[in-house]
Formats: sequence, C-alpha cells, structure tokens
Amino acid sequence: MRLLTTTILAAAALPAYAADPELTVFDWAGFEEPSIYQGYMDKHGDSPTYAFYGDDDEAFQKVASGFRADVIHPCSQMVGKYRDAGLIEPWDTSRIPNFDKIDERFLDSEVFRDDQGVWFIPTDWGATAIAYNTETVPEEDVASLDVFVDPKYQGRTSLPDSSDDVWALAYLATGTTDWTDVTDEQFQAAADWLRQAHQNVAAYWADPSEQAQLMASGAVDVAWSWNDGVVYLQADDYPVGFQREAEEGSSTFFCGYVNVKDGPGSEDKVYDFINAWLEPSAGKALLDTIGYGHTSTEAMATIADEPAVAEGLSEIDVPVLAQTPNDPEQRQRQLAEFEKIKAGF
Repeated sequence: MRLLTTTILAAAALPAYAADPELTVFDWAGFEEPSIYQGYMDKHGDSPTYAFYGDDDEAFQKVASGFRADVIHPCSQMVGKYRDAGLIEPWDTSRIPNFDKIDERFLDSEVFRDDQGVWFIPTDWGATAIAYNTETVPEEDVASLDVFVDPKYQGRTSLPDSSDDVWALAYLATGTTDWTDVTDEQFQAAADWLRQAHQNVAAYWADPSEQAQLMASGAVDVAWSWNDGVVYLQADDYPVGFQREAEEGSSTFFCGYVNVKDGPGSEDKVYDFINAWLEPSAGKALLDTIGYGHTSTEAMATIADEPAVAEGLSEIDVPVLAQTPNDPEQRQRQLAEFEKIKAGF
C-alpha cells in the first residue's frame, strides 16, 4: 500500500516539488523519481524543482499563459503546438552524447527534427489498454473494447481525462487504426461510440495515481489505462490485468522533453538533466517506477528480459493505434467534442 499511497498523495497534494532552484521541470506526476535521472543527482546533489500537470493540453495552456519552466515533458502529438506558439527552441545535440542512441523511429517526423534542428528529445513510451480487476471481470469481457459500452459495467468504468487517449480508444473501437487521416464518417462513428462509453463512466481520471486509487477503492473495475496505473496497482497487491490484445487493438504513445525558449534557470543544468535521462541505467529505473519503455536502444537492452517488458511493452498481434503527431485542426476538433461529451451533450 505504501507506494500507491505515497504516489497518490504526491500527485494530489503537491502542485510543485521545490528543490534545485536553477532548474524547473514541468512534468507528469510520477516522473520526479530521482533514480530516473540519477546522473543529475550525482552531479548536483539535489533534484530539479518540479511542477506537475495531468494533461498535455492543460500544460500547454499554462505555459502559453506565462508559467515559466526550463523543460517540459509533452507527448509527441503536442510538440508541434509548442513549436507553432514559439515557446521552445531546438536542442544542441552536440551537448547530448547519447543522442545517437535514441531509436530512430521516435524521431521520424519533421515536427521533431528538421533543417532548423532537433526540437524534441523522446525519452519514454508506453501503451494504453484495458486495466481490469481479475477477480470481478472475466477475461472474455475484456476480449473486446466494447466492455466500455457494455451495460453490465454501467458506473464501473473509468476513462482518462485526456482527449488523445479517449479518441485513440474510440477510433480503435470503431475500426480506425490510423488517426493521421480521419474522415468525417470515422470521426462521427468514434464520437457516437464515445457518447455510449460516457454512460458507463464513474469518473474520468486525471493522472495514473487517481486511476489506481479508483480501482483500489473498488469504485471501478475497468479502466483505459497507461502502464503506470497498472504498476501502482501491482505494488498495492491489487488483482489487476492489463489487456493489450482486445480484438480491436490498443494504443501506444511516446513522450519526451522540449527546451523552453528563454527558460528562467540554468541551460547547463537543462543539458545535465536530459543527459541523465539518456543514460542506459535510466531504463531499469523508468520501468520499475512507471512501467514505461525507454527510447534509448542501449537502455532497452538492459531490461529486455524483464517480465514487465513482456507484459506491458512487447509486440502484440492486434491493431495498434500509434499516438503520433496528427493534424492540429483535427486534434482541436476532437478536444472540443470530448468536452461536449463529458458535459453530457
């Protein structure tokens, strides 16, 4: 219970974690675990100052409104938004010795790397799939994403309060596995399905700690979950399964760090931080703490035989919707529609 309780309190009670005043990291709750960036700790003797958010769009709005940080941890589909707003600057990869160890598939976009430079250092990746109580939910019920619209689970499900993740779910459930070229018909089918799913939702979770708490308390039995929610529940000895192979598929995402233009802190410490993240030893720390994979091929090699990799990160034989950069107008349309659905319209 200790890990889950600690994580819940850290996410819910602390808007920021104050430490090194010369580096402010705007991040998802949970990533402040020092073992992930141990090289920074070894060099400076303290953690960066952390401020937390639970949703990519929330983070962008706060930064666009004047919140000052040195680095931010968006997922891939948000990088273009920061670029277009002029909020970030390219990384100097000559100051990042392990940059060439990043798996090229995570840099395969002009949004991330172009003739102006490298705008995004991808660091971590994971899956979004069905977390469920193995004692109350039969395996056959989670063989399909339609568990989220099954009347049997009315008031017993939870979805992320994240437009990207719920639309990934809705597209998969209605047969769309690539969101980079969505027709009006596909959008409408997904929206209709999401409205049905909304009828079963007990609560939309804001971060994985909240999702884990909802399940641990018995409030819900089924959730659309990232790997970390499952890790927290396993640490609490909760009977949790992670179904990534529903017949319609599951989703993947990856995230990383952007360098804020004119950040208030030390640029040298910005690079010390990202270099610590890209050390091979960060792979094991990231997996143990949050359940995510690392973008460094060397880091992944150190954890290739870990059971958690097989459970939550291995290749699967069903459709996978990759949450890669998509059309900004389409993404805004999805965000607006999701807000209507949550409001009951």
